[in-house]
Amino acid sequence: MTATIVDKQAATGALTGLALGDALGFPTEFNDVPSILAKFGPWRQMRLPKPAIVTDDTQMTLAVGRGLRTAMDRGVLAPERLERPLREEFVDWYQSPENNRAPGNTCLRACSLLKDESRPWQHASVIGSKGCGANMRVAPVGLVPGLSDEQRAGAAQLQSGLTHGHPTALAASDLTARAVRLLAQGAEPTGLVGLLRSYALENRSRYHHAWLGDLWTRAGDATPEQFIARGWDECLEILGRLQDAVRTVSVETDPCLATGAGWTAEEALATGLLCFLFFVDEPVTALRRAACTSGDSDSIACLTGAFAGAYLGADAWPTEWADRIEYRTDLLTLGALWDA
Repeated sequence: MTATIVDKQAATGALTGLALGDALGFPTEFNDVPSILAKFGPWRQMRLPKPAIVTDDTQMTLAVGRGLRTAMDRGVLAPERLERPLREEFVDWYQSPENNRAPGNTCLRACSLLKDESRPWQHASVIGSKGCGANMRVAPVGLVPGLSDEQRAGAAQLQSGLTHGHPTALAASDLTARAVRLLAQGAEPTGLVGLLRSYALENRSRYHHAWLGDLWTRAGDATPEQFIARGWDECLEILGRLQDAVRTVSVETDPCLATGAGWTAEEALATGLLCFLFFVDEPVTALRRAACTSGDSDSIACLTGAFAGAYLGADAWPTEWADRIEYRTDLLTLGALWDA
């Protein structure tokens, strides 16, 4: 596929797909597959709920997107320029009356600490958490045009680190943004896992000091390189499982059985990618498969939607679905900005 990110409106497609997956998976989260089938019927016929309400996954994706937009309006994207608007957006989300969608404990705990502006963000981060809240919101980092690899990786890891400081959360967020970027640029899905494995190996011992500061010192590792390598090694392990699953697993079985339930960042990345790779040219079917899973269905499906939308563009989604999604105007505003 050779369409450019502008031709196909990859940003609008990815953000819309993320929100649609979130809304489709919201009612199925915390249910096993037999229960989902009993409530909603055959998974290939799942309908978008009315109204199409999203979770904190989409809310925090928009927060990251707005933070990036503010930072880049002020000049070249740099750590100190991004940290403040991201922090402000996360605190605003934390205090919003709309923050009532079963948000994760790590995000709540860290954002409550981020309210204290005198506290370094590294001291608010939950250093032991690698929950999927780190990377279910990172897609905007992969969609913003004009960033260097260093800026994109640093921004992806910084937005994770504000709440989820575990090295696997940092690495999985970096990989998720990388996957979104590659697909938006037209990378062939058949080679995507190999590209991500190569990227992980290249970056395995690279700690982004400028973006992360002394975060590593809070984890008990001897060096920053040892700290970050732990995260990349866990991601490399799950990417190996993903590579096997794409070849051997039936699309009719629960994807979580192959690549994990998605409660952690690396498993959410792998299972979201698995559902996308099962149905590269059938994005709605991919969303339905992701929503009919025994794990963190909304986060898995929102990542699946981001990958499919980045690859196929805005036309991937039925108008009747896209027009009904909550926060539609906010999603379109950011998408149009980055597609322009």
